[in-house]
Amino acid sequence: MKIGFIGSGNMATALLKGFVASEVLASSDIWISDKSPENLEKWSGTEVNTTLSNIDVCKNSDIIICAVKPNILPLVLNEIKNDIKGKTLVSIAAGVSLKTMEELLGDSKIVRAMPNTPAQVGCGTTVLSPNKNVSAEDADCVRHLFSSVGSAIILEEKFINAATALHGSSPAYVYMLIDAMADSGVKHGIPKNISLELAAKAVEGAAKMVLETKKHPGELKDAVCSPGGTTIAAVLELEKGGFTSTVSQAIDACVKKADEMSQK
Repeated sequence: MKIGFIGSGNMATALLKGFVASEVLASSDIWISDKSPENLEKWSGTEVNTTLSNIDVCKNSDIIICAVKPNILPLVLNEIKNDIKGKTLVSIAAGVSLKTMEELLGDSKIVRAMPNTPAQVGCGTTVLSPNKNVSAEDADCVRHLFSSVGSAIILEEKFINAATALHGSSPAYVYMLIDAMADSGVKHGIPKNISLELAAKAVEGAAKMVLETKKHPGELKDAVCSPGGTTIAAVLELEKGGFTSTVSQAIDACVKKADEMSQK
């Protein structure tokens, strides 16, 4: 299987590095294009095939991952529409619907994908929404590819904007949380590098508890909150600051923005 990337930004880089690290693909089976030679320099000295031509990527790949900005995607699709016959196109552009892409590409196999950057360390999550032209076999192939860098879930397209807010954008929220926790550690005299490790490992461990125990997060929270203890004091302070409602409002803002992008 040959994989092509059109665009070499942060998400493409995270996925490419993740695919290679997981050994689902050899570097020599990957093509990547970018209009800027400087952006391709990061792959010099590797076996990854680089080119300035998007069409070269399509001709040499079975699955083409479009990793360009939403406003650029229509231009790219118009350029490559004659070179993707029989191939599967995967778009990671937020807000660009299957319908919009079908209007540009006609009867093509298209999958909308929303991955996140932890794919680079094998802990990503990708939501996939295939169109009607994608066979079950092709969908399984794409899911297997993205599962190699974490987990991949097939979901109806109508939910993809909400999923974007829940997992695609949310690493940024979690990084803010970890940084705020670490700064508080520094405030109380713990060196920043140690504070960051303590905070990050706590987040990692808490997430793993939710996934592996299958218990409700509220139940796990209550198990940490001893009566009259330190944790319940902190939890009440978080709620005093509107922690739960602020998180909900942030998710709402992200979904709203994705919806607005979809309507353009």
